[in-house]
Amino acid sequence: MNNRLQYNLITLGQPLPDWWLEKIFDNEVPMKNEFIGKPLLILFFSLGCPGCLGRAIPYANRIVYEKSDLINVLGIHTNFEGVDFTKEQFISAKNEYYIRFPFYKDANYNTTFLDYGAGGTPHWVLVDKNGNVSYSIFGSDPNNALLRLDFKIAELLQDF
Repeated sequence: MNNRLQYNLITLGQPLPDWWLEKIFDNEVPMKNEFIGKPLLILFFSLGCPGCLGRAIPYANRIVYEKSDLINVLGIHTNFEGVDFTKEQFISAKNEYYIRFPFYKDANYNTTFLDYGAGGTPHWVLVDKNGNVSYSIFGSDPNNALLRLDFKIAELLQDF
């Protein structure tokens, strides 16, 4: 679990590394193998990140709304800045931003964030139906990161 020297355990085409998550709400933290059989889009985000709140969360919500029968979406709230949020703040944000995907806290603020080589928030990791990493990208610019993500998701969903 301690990965302070080797910052990226993600290798394209290889199995998704383990994640280290803590529950926020009553639902238990899922195991990564629970997502085998259907692609998975992981969003690293922070409630303190304007790009996350204004573009990334709405994008992830759109994927849930339009494609939930074809792809899973999982949020990982990370605080690489070390700022903690209360359960009440998470509940408020879930309601205010209409978050429609399950999300969990990253252990020790940033463990999975570092293990997955995230470049900041928002950061996306796309996993194929077999549990292998297909794509990883930082950002929420609609004409760059999100457009590229749309193309990669479309490629993965061609099999369905």
